[in-house]
Amino acid sequence: MVEVITQLSDKQKAVTIGVILAVTVTISLLVGGNLIVQGIIFLLGWFLFSGNRPQALYVTAKTLPRDMTVLVRYVKLNYYLKRWDMAGWTVGHVFQSVVRRHPDKVALQIDDHVMTFQDVENLSNQVANYFFSLGFHRGDTIALLMENKPEYGCMWLGLSKIGVVTALINTNLRKDVLLHSIRVAEAKAVIVGTELMDAIEEIRSEEDMAKLPIYQHHDPVQTRQELPQRRGTIGLTDALRAASPEPPTEEMDKGKVADRMVYIYTSGTTGLPKAAVITNIRYMFFVLGCGFMVGVRRDDVIYNPLPLYHTAGGMVGLGTVFLLGTTTVLRKRFSASNFWTDCIKHKATAAQYIGEICRYLLSVPDKPHDTAHTVRLMFGNGLRPQIWPQFVARFNIQDIGEVYGSTEGNSNLANIDNKVGAVGFVPIYAEFLYPVTLIKCNEDTGEPLRDANGCCTKCKPGEAGIFLGKITRKAPARAFGGYADKKASEKKILRDVFRKGDAYFNSGDILVQDIFGYFYFRDRTGDTFRWRGENVATSEVEAVISNIVGLHDCVVYGVEIPHIEGRAGMAAIVDPQREISVENLSNGVRGCLPAYARPLFIRLMDELPMTGTFKMKKLGLQLEGYDLAKVSDPLYYLHSDGVYRPFTSDDQEKILSGSARL
Repeated sequence: MVEVITQLSDKQKAVTIGVILAVTVTISLLVGGNLIVQGIIFLLGWFLFSGNRPQALYVTAKTLPRDMTVLVRYVKLNYYLKRWDMAGWTVGHVFQSVVRRHPDKVALQIDDHVMTFQDVENLSNQVANYFFSLGFHRGDTIALLMENKPEYGCMWLGLSKIGVVTALINTNLRKDVLLHSIRVAEAKAVIVGTELMDAIEEIRSEEDMAKLPIYQHHDPVQTRQELPQRRGTIGLTDALRAASPEPPTEEMDKGKVADRMVYIYTSGTTGLPKAAVITNIRYMFFVLGCGFMVGVRRDDVIYNPLPLYHTAGGMVGLGTVFLLGTTTVLRKRFSASNFWTDCIKHKATAAQYIGEICRYLLSVPDKPHDTAHTVRLMFGNGLRPQIWPQFVARFNIQDIGEVYGSTEGNSNLANIDNKVGAVGFVPIYAEFLYPVTLIKCNEDTGEPLRDANGCCTKCKPGEAGIFLGKITRKAPARAFGGYADKKASEKKILRDVFRKGDAYFNSGDILVQDIFGYFYFRDRTGDTFRWRGENVATSEVEAVISNIVGLHDCVVYGVEIPHIEGRAGMAAIVDPQREISVENLSNGVRGCLPAYARPLFIRLMDELPMTGTFKMKKLGLQLEGYDLAKVSDPLYYLHSDGVYRPFTSDDQEKILSGSARL
C-alpha cells in the first residue's frame, strides 16, 4: 500500500493530500474541533503518504499546531473571497457593508484630523460623482501624487467606484522619472496635493503633460494664503464639496472583481518604475491574506507610518480599514523618536513596519515609554534576524507578523508563529496545494539552471534558489496581473519550468527552505537592490548619473554595509582624465534622485570591466566594494549634507564599526 502511494503522479499526490485534509477537517467538525483527533488523522495520512516516514512523522508532529492554524485562516480567507465574488462585489461594495456596520467609528486619523467610516464613504462618493460628471469612465487612468493623509485613500476608492484606475505615484520622484511614471500609466489627468505642486511644475512644460488637466487638492487644515492655487490647475477641494455624497450605485454595479483598480509602482529587476496591475480581487486577496494570516482583528487600532503609495502602507494599511473595518492612524513621515509616543497617544494595538523601521527604533536611546504602549502585534516585512530577538525583548512585542511577497507577484508567504528570521512557510506536504518552489540557479548571474531536457531543478531543503510561484489564471492567489507594460510583464514569467507549457512568476529573490517548510531570504537577483526599505533599479540611477556627468559610462550596484539591512548604492564612473566635477555631481544627484536611490559611494575609473558582448561586469566591482585595501581608484563618500567628499580610512572604520550615520 505504501509503495503504491509513494509512486503516485504529482496530480494524484495533490488529490491524495486534499482527501487527507478534507477527512481531517470533516472529522474535526464532527468531534467539535478536537486537536488531538486532527493530529492523529493527519499524522496517519501523511505517514502513509511520505516516502521518508520517520522524518515525515517528526516534521508533522513538530509543525501540526502551526499548520492547523494556517489551514483555518486560509479557509476563512477563501470563504470571504468566494462570498464576495459570488455577490459580484468590488472593494467599493465591501467598504459600504463595513460602513453600514459602524458609520461613526473612526476609520482614518492623522494628528487631530479624523475621518469616520461615513466621512470616508461620503468623500469617496463625491470623488466618484465629480469625475464621472466630467466624462471620466471605466478603464481611464488618473495619476495621484499626494502625501500621507486620510483623503488619499478616499481619492482612489472613489475613482474605483466608477471604474477609473488610479496610478499611485511615488512622492519622492522628480523630473524624468516622475514624467515616465505618469506616461507609462497613460494617465488622462493628475490629482496632486498642494504640497507637491512644485514637482508637477517642473514637468508641466513637457508636451504631453501640457495636455493633462491638473486637479489641485488642499488639505482642509491648509490655508490658501500659505499654499495658493497654482495657475492653470483646477481647484479640487471646493469642487468635491459641491458634488453629491450619494453612492454612484449604477456605475458601481457595472464593476467586476477582475477589473483593474490601482497601479502600484515597483522597480522590478530592471529599468524605470513599472506600474503593477492591482485588480479588485488581487487587492482583496492581498489584504485579507496578510490581515488574516498575521492575526489582525477588526477592533484593532493600527499605527501606519508608511507611505501610502507603497504596497505595505497603501494596499495592506488602508485595506484593513476598507475591507475589515479597523481604525488606522497615519503619519506624514516616519519618525523613530515619535513612533512609540504616537502609539501610546492613539492607543494602537497593532503597528506596521519595514525592516529599516525596526532598526531605526532600536537606534533610539532607551526611554521609559518603550513598553508603555498597548501594541501586541507588529507586521510587515524585512525584519532582520540579527535584530529580531532584541527588538521583541526591548519593546515587549507579543507577536511579529513577518510577510513576504511583491506587489505584482503571486508567491506570497507569512510567518504566523514568530519563527525568528523566517519570511513565511509552506508545509512540506502542501506544496501541491500552494505551488511555490525554489529552483537552482547560477549564483553569479541569478539565471535558472536547466537540465538536458530544458527543465529546471527543484532545490532540496537547505539549498538556496530562485523563488517561483506557479501561475494559474482561475485562482486569485495564483494569478499574475503583471504590469501596465505587457513586455515588462513577460520578463517576469518563466515558462516550461518543469514541463512543457507551464508558467511561473519569477520573484527575482534567492531564498532557502528548511525541512519544516520555513523560508528564509538570502539575496536578490538582477539589477535591483534594496536600501532604506525601497527597491532601487540600478539602470534608472545609471541613466541619471550618466546624464549629470556628460554621458560618461556608469555602472551602479549594491554593496553590503555591516549592521544594516539591504545594500547601499555605489556608482563606478569612467573618468580617465578626472575631469568630472564632484560638486556638480553632488548637486545633480541631490536634485534628481530620491534619498534612497542616491549612491553612497562614487568610484572614478579609467575603464569599466566588460564581457565580450560589451555588457558591464558588476560582480568584481561588488566584491571590491569600498575597501581601500582593494581599490586604488579615487573614491568619494556621500555625507549627510548631500555632498560627495573623498572617502577616507576614518570613514571606512566608522562604517565597519557601525558608528557611521547613514
